Amino acid sequence: MYLIVGVCIIVLISTFFRSFMIYKLMPYLLGIMFVGIGIIFHFLNTISSENHSISKNETIVFTISKKLNSTEKFKKYEIVAQSVAADFKGVFYLPKEKKELDFNHIYKANVYVASLNPPQYDFQFDYSQYLKRKGVDYQCYFSGDLLEMPKDSFYLNEKVLQKRWELLQTIDRLKISSQSREFLKGIILADRTEMEYQTMEDFNKTGLIHLLAISGTHIAVIFGLFYFISTKYSPLRFKKYGVIVSVILIWVFAAFIGFGNSVLRSCIMLTVYFVYVLLERKPDLLHSMALASFIILISDTQQIFDVGFQLSFLAVLGIYWLNQPILKCFPRQDNYLKKIVFNTFSISVSAQLATLPLVLYYFHQFSFISIIANFIIVPFSEFIIVFSFLMTTLIAIKMDFVFITTIYDVVIHVLLETIHWFAGFDMFLFKNVSVNISEMFLLLGIVYLLRFVILKINIRNTARLVMAMLSYCIMRIGFNIYQYQLDEVLIHDFYKNKVFSIKKGSKACFWVEDGIDLKKVNTYIISPYRCSRRLVDVQIKTFPASVKKVVYDEKEYHLK
Repeated sequence: MYLIVGVCIIVLISTFFRSFMIYKLMPYLLGIMFVGIGIIFHFLNTISSENHSISKNETIVFTISKKLNSTEKFKKYEIVAQSVAADFKGVFYLPKEKKELDFNHIYKANVYVASLNPPQYDFQFDYSQYLKRKGVDYQCYFSGDLLEMPKDSFYLNEKVLQKRWELLQTIDRLKISSQSREFLKGIILADRTEMEYQTMEDFNKTGLIHLLAISGTHIAVIFGLFYFISTKYSPLRFKKYGVIVSVILIWVFAAFIGFGNSVLRSCIMLTVYFVYVLLERKPDLLHSMALASFIILISDTQQIFDVGFQLSFLAVLGIYWLNQPILKCFPRQDNYLKKIVFNTFSISVSAQLATLPLVLYYFHQFSFISIIANFIIVPFSEFIIVFSFLMTTLIAIKMDFVFITTIYDVVIHVLLETIHWFAGFDMFLFKNVSVNISEMFLLLGIVYLLRFVILKINIRNTARLVMAMLSYCIMRIGFNIYQYQLDEVLIHDFYKNKVFSIKKGSKACFWVEDGIDLKKVNTYIISPYRCSRRLVDVQIKTFPASVKKVVYDEKEYHLK
């Protein structure tokens, strides 16, 4: 760390010298300095987990700070807790039959406290590290005697969160389908905690999950609505005040829905962009992105590890880098309809091409149907967002128009059915795609070189792209050969059960005890293992708990 600080100081001092060599190296030196500053800030912002002497069975007093996505058995909350031993942040698991917790009360409960442990094997998702980046220290499972008492005083953020909670409860009482209610809560209030698994699966398969996540599209549309309302009947000279009012209102909206990471990123980028406009400077997308990312990372350097952070900035970069070249491949856009159609397609393709390497690296799947689904659904997203926002506003001010509610229910039903239909094209879905970090960066390089080929097809540009693609193929073959030479036998912990696996070359066989949910085993063990080890063939066999040994490839293995 001292070495990094020293390098940053040397680079900073060197900027005061005006020699020709330093002038030529200045961009690279400044890049090194800012990377060093980032490392220093990350070191200062890194949360070190204290080794509290907390027993497994504790009585804690806590308040909730956020509601998390529910599971089949539990409602989950992020809590700030106090025990006899220490204060800590945790995730609280409450059985689904218990009533919803709110921000108006302080709770006291007996809990079973589980420490955050790293995953058993390298191919598994490191949930403990994910929680630690959020400052969470423990997982607390309800074990009995939940008591509550009203708070004596409230912070402003707690009042806002409680109002949002009350609005969510009001939406739950609407006489529309449960899918429409959950969609409304997700698309406007950033609450997907109770959304059905099938609905989420449909959005993931069709690449339309961005429609549910409050992101740049939502913030831009809602900002446009605020701007339209604030400037509709005002004189031209007051237009800039409309921008200021709209920016303020969009931050109020962001505060109301909880300042989620994607919301915060979008609001900062939009604010930076319109500051350029108000200062009568030409807006620059790259400068706006750089300044927005700088502000976000200075306040919380852990954000750089957030998948949403990486995907959102990469999508914007992809649109900046590829949108205009792709548009030039289309015929001249000489009317409004052509502009809408061609721009929608080019923006969708640009964003998906840029984010594809990261999607393959993190999620190991991609569906070609997402291009068509985005092309058809995205043009209607502005209408859906505005309609949902107006619905939420009417509900918030206690105005119940049955006719409007019915229309909304029908529109969302048609939308979800359409998305479900697109998700049914499994032939276009490629799952268990193995991509490691080296391959991911090489794929990003291919996307970068693609722009030059689209703009001008010549020997030089084509050769560079072909060489990059050949390099990727050679690298991929090398990693495949390496993995196929490794054989291993593993015993996987799955709750209170065991899963036994044997890998030989590009094939593996899994033995699963009778009664275990095979779908969950496939999601949490088999699929990640298959992607990590680049398996071509996987067999799954079940066995009674009484079995002591199995035979695979004429060799005997003991299970116990």
